[in-house]
Amino acid sequence: MPIHRRDLLKAGAGAAIGASVWPRFLVADEGRARPDEKLRLGFIGVGGRGTWLLGLALRRDDTEVKAVCDIKPDRVERAQQIVKEAHGNTPKGFSTGEEDFLNLVDRGDMDAVIIATPWLWHTPMAVAAMKNGKAVGVEVPAAVTEQECWDLVNTSEQTGMPCMLLENVCYRRDVMAVLHMVRQGVFGELVHCHCGYQHDLREVKFNPGAEFGPGANGEAEWRTMHSIRRNGDIYPTHGVGPVAKFLDINYGNRFVSLTSTATRSRGLHNHIVAQGGPDHPNAKIEFALGDIVTTVIRTANGESIVVSHDTNLPRPYSLNFRVQGTKGLWMVDNRSIYLEGVSPEPHEWEPFEKYQEEYEHPLWKRWYEESVGAGHGGMDFFVVHAFIESVKRKQPPPIDVYDAASWSVISPLSERSVAMGGAPMEFPDFTRGRWVTRRPSFALTDEF
Repeated sequence: MPIHRRDLLKAGAGAAIGASVWPRFLVADEGRARPDEKLRLGFIGVGGRGTWLLGLALRRDDTEVKAVCDIKPDRVERAQQIVKEAHGNTPKGFSTGEEDFLNLVDRGDMDAVIIATPWLWHTPMAVAAMKNGKAVGVEVPAAVTEQECWDLVNTSEQTGMPCMLLENVCYRRDVMAVLHMVRQGVFGELVHCHCGYQHDLREVKFNPGAEFGPGANGEAEWRTMHSIRRNGDIYPTHGVGPVAKFLDINYGNRFVSLTSTATRSRGLHNHIVAQGGPDHPNAKIEFALGDIVTTVIRTANGESIVVSHDTNLPRPYSLNFRVQGTKGLWMVDNRSIYLEGVSPEPHEWEPFEKYQEEYEHPLWKRWYEESVGAGHGGMDFFVVHAFIESVKRKQPPPIDVYDAASWSVISPLSERSVAMGGAPMEFPDFTRGRWVTRRPSFALTDEF
């Protein structure tokens, strides 16, 4: 069952862009900040996540927040007060309806915008911002349809404006240590990875009790509708993002195809009955989203990736990471590693802790103190830092628009595969063949 938007935004975001050009991020532009200047920011969406990102930007002395936008006026007022208390200025507020963000991105006193709104608005807002000469940092996922993924790529190429996916898990401390190990050949040649989003979200999707939709609290206001109408891996980037960096996806490698399978749906219905009773109106809802969705991705270089989406059943949190190569493997759930000829006992796990210390990534060594208290174990600091620094320095973002499209398109391809009984789906090549010669740039120094 399709999810509809207002026709105006649907037409604006869905319009195909003609001839594409290589992004002009590195070309000097009078409207863009220099490294020694403050970056002028706007924020679209200042609910829980947006307000947190706003706070991280305000911890820096090289930013100016010029405008904030949200459909709820009280959130805008709260954000304005936060900015005033931190930096002394009151940013312009935009809260007049769903399309007031168009007035924010039209302003000439901003270099970049950060978008932290419900998923369906990510692409329309990012496209509008880029068309108005703003660099974009967008929360995950960047898009919910294949066409939206192309809209992001085409608009970035046409306008020369960078679009960075704010995938914070790529900067998780253990993940970055493993990336450092991968690049030093500790695991040998990689052949297989696991990842996923395994997070019991029943109390997020229904809050309070068995309620969702208008009037509910937090993400229950909008996120639950995706579970009613969509069946596939609808939230893949937390797991896939780090694995894509391990495997150099879009940089000498790429995703080629996937297959997806979904189980029956039971968890959300059972939760409603447990919270509201069998006669609760929401107990009649039929949820499209299977409780467990399993996706298998094939890459151009011959690796396989198993991706899990598991948010409707009782379970501990896990991103299900497993990195396996010709010399050994690492698994996140038991924080264990096995390296042939290195681990003390053949065929037995050893703790990962000493490897975490030995292979600490240079970014974490340099910026650990600044990351303390930044959220999600510090990784939120790194993703905001990377976005701000890349825009200020006029360098391509370390998680660029091609990453945003390639990781986000997993959702619509997975939905299509599930609907067709697990049929293989081919990935679009958003780089248009440039993946062959592009070289990795993510986290290669201790800068960003």
